[in-house]
Amino acid sequence: MTDNNSDLYCIGCGAKLQTTDPNAAGYLPESSLAKAQSGESELYCQRCFRLRHYNEIQPVGLTDDDFLRLLNLLGQADALIVNVVDIFDFNGSLIPGLHRFVGDNPVLLVGNKADVLPKSLRRAKLRDWLSHQANANGLHPVETVLMSAKNQSDIESLMHTIEKYRNGRDVYFVGVTNTGKSTLINGILKQTAGVSDLITTSRFPGTTLDRIRLEMSDGSGLIDTPGIIHRNQMAHYLDAKDLRLVSPSKVIRPKTYQLNDEQTLFLAGLARFDYLRGPRAGFTVYADNQLMIHRTKLETADDFYDRQKGDLLQPPRQGDEFPDLARVEFTPKVDSDIVFAGLGWIKVPAGAVVAAYAPEGVDVVMRPAMI
Repeated sequence: MTDNNSDLYCIGCGAKLQTTDPNAAGYLPESSLAKAQSGESELYCQRCFRLRHYNEIQPVGLTDDDFLRLLNLLGQADALIVNVVDIFDFNGSLIPGLHRFVGDNPVLLVGNKADVLPKSLRRAKLRDWLSHQANANGLHPVETVLMSAKNQSDIESLMHTIEKYRNGRDVYFVGVTNTGKSTLINGILKQTAGVSDLITTSRFPGTTLDRIRLEMSDGSGLIDTPGIIHRNQMAHYLDAKDLRLVSPSKVIRPKTYQLNDEQTLFLAGLARFDYLRGPRAGFTVYADNQLMIHRTKLETADDFYDRQKGDLLQPPRQGDEFPDLARVEFTPKVDSDIVFAGLGWIKVPAGAVVAAYAPEGVDVVMRPAMI
């Protein structure tokens, strides 16, 4: 029996293996540890085993101090920092103040999940938009790359770009939860070493629990880090069965609604959008194709939500604990996106007076229109 396996770590999530506390990171039974030590099984903790084989998640808490400690290590290392963001949830996948943690290390910005955006959107235009938004948030990447972690040719191109900037140094992959960092590294491993699905991946926030170092041929490392948890993302308010709605896997089909003022759109029961004042206009919703949109009159919207939340307006589901919706009002001067963190966005024409609602704690922001 041991809880001091200083040289044994789960290859799925990076947690230090231990056999004493079933509720802590890195736990596995002594018998399983013995099999792993003898080479009869792979070094996966019980949490990763259940997640990989049964899609069951066992919560293991990482504190804000844990994430702060990991971020502080970035500036101490001599490395290339690869910041992976989710293009579908760009605002929600930025790490606040990342530029203050990386020190003098160069940052390569990788916009992942490009495959879910409409094919009509030109990549060059999107790349310029991402670079501009990164600069506005204090991050000045040496280059911005668009890709899909599911596309092997994109991964090959990314590897060439990484080699261009790393100069023999380690490469740290950083990002918030669910940006696809671990899927991306698995893709790199499959292409370079023929190893499939080594690192545990899932839609559940917080799957990777500690740094995972993978050696490269020259002795430097590819390092996967735990996803920084943004408490203001919609994923933290959803039942496990509904997480697919905030992590699209197929190309989203925008839906345009011609609205008169004093009309309301409900994004299932998760968010609400009111068109308060202005001429009849088109409003385009960018969200997962399975998310049901319901239109109603503003004057009856409150009553409609109270009666239908958890029923017609699902999710949330009946019996789920769900925060009240908080209201924010906007009047964009130019065509803009009203973004519901982790759920999607609505393109709004200049001059429209609108209000947006999301669960208390979920960010709702306005940005220059992406499309």
